[in-house]
Amino acid sequence: MNRYLIIFLTGIFLTGIFSISLVSDQFVDANSRKKIHFTETLTSSQDPGQGHEGHQIALILSPSEGTLYDGSLTFTASVPVQLVVLHEINENDAKGQPTWTIDGKKIYGLSLIDTGANAGSFEFTGAALALHSPNSQEFTATLSVDGWIRGQPTEILMQQTAFEKEKPFLLLSKTNVPATIPMHKGIFNSSSVFYIITDSSDQEFGNKITEKQGWKVELAPPIAKTPKTALQKVFVFTNGISGDGIYGYQSNVFSNTPAQESKYSPLSSVVEVSWKTGQTRIIFQSVDEILEAEKGGRIELKETDIVINTPQIIWPEGQMTIREEPEITDDLLYTGGQITEINEEEMTVTFIAHRGWGPDGRTIYYIITDATPSNPAKVMGVTYSPITAELLSSSAAVDLFQFKNGIKGSGPMGFQPGIASAAPGDETYSPIWRIYNVEWNNSEDAQILETRFDIDSLSKEDKLTVSIARPMNSDHLVNCPFIDPFQ
Repeated sequence: MNRYLIIFLTGIFLTGIFSISLVSDQFVDANSRKKIHFTETLTSSQDPGQGHEGHQIALILSPSEGTLYDGSLTFTASVPVQLVVLHEINENDAKGQPTWTIDGKKIYGLSLIDTGANAGSFEFTGAALALHSPNSQEFTATLSVDGWIRGQPTEILMQQTAFEKEKPFLLLSKTNVPATIPMHKGIFNSSSVFYIITDSSDQEFGNKITEKQGWKVELAPPIAKTPKTALQKVFVFTNGISGDGIYGYQSNVFSNTPAQESKYSPLSSVVEVSWKTGQTRIIFQSVDEILEAEKGGRIELKETDIVINTPQIIWPEGQMTIREEPEITDDLLYTGGQITEINEEEMTVTFIAHRGWGPDGRTIYYIITDATPSNPAKVMGVTYSPITAELLSSSAAVDLFQFKNGIKGSGPMGFQPGIASAAPGDETYSPIWRIYNVEWNNSEDAQILETRFDIDSLSKEDKLTVSIARPMNSDHLVNCPFIDPFQ
């Protein structure tokens, strides 16, 4: 039992160090209170608690004598899980209440919340926090914690400080900057949809939109290869009643919004609508009305090969998350939303533009609008678009490499910024990114990498392990349009 205790406590220490490495460094009171805010993906292991040997546990916040955690947890797990909160108690108080212990000596009070679900949000206060499954099957969980550490012992803080000093930190200027993007007003089933246009598969069409909105649309040829089942349709009018549409006529009409979760796609196939001579022209309010008019011979529809990236910001049943704190700083985390302001009067939306590297080391900035699976989307505060997973093996998506360890920095997992395999101006550039994890096999070898060549070379030397990201055991793709935030 002592051997298992040592192993478990070692695991607790390592987990604590990993968690601490992801939290904010802003101290409110260095002697008693520390802000924690991090996002990570955990894999469960056998629960070492007595009577729980056949169970699985994923430790989120480790127990340390005199430490109290409180805050909120949002999670999504691969199986239904229970929320575990441990409480420091005296041995005499152990009787008559649920407890948890490894060796029968150090005993914790146990609060076990059976959620019956594999996703949720909870408030917690206790000496430790974990997710638990009464089954022996290993599970994974992606989670976000926002809270405080109270009463952390001085020696623990000293250990943390020493650890931080040993690890270099990559500090870039203008790591996160605001990007104010013009919105367009479209229609879905007689209701308004507000959206942006960031990319086009066709240069001429993209130039037309750039001129109209006064903000550059990037050329992304690969998105024309998107499977039809992963596209929605946008109906664009070439004549008719004047309005705010791309050609200067009525507003564009969409086939879906994020409320139609299984059908919504940020990538829209352009269908041109033209009124026939002699017909009484009206403003169409839905796709059904358009199809009925075509059936009646009043209009002509032309299916084009053009695909545009049209992430929706506001739709009839909802909108993208607006961050509670609008200030954008270099150490801003990826959680809590990607938008700081939606201005319907000015028809603009302000995103956080994150800094990274293109394949050749050039500086790039990107925004985040959609993602799959659901929990990464929820944690980042962006739209969940499960249909995007169909692009995993498609050339319409390209590779983006994010770091799981190594040099600490402003990347999504708390380490150096990511490296993309294509950038605007490249024939292979696409806003849809297939996420890969990069991990140093020996952390002592870690150095700052800036190019795709760096990753490939060190991977061949067996210094790096590169693997496709699969949070929740699902395909992980993200809509990250690369933009110029300073235009």
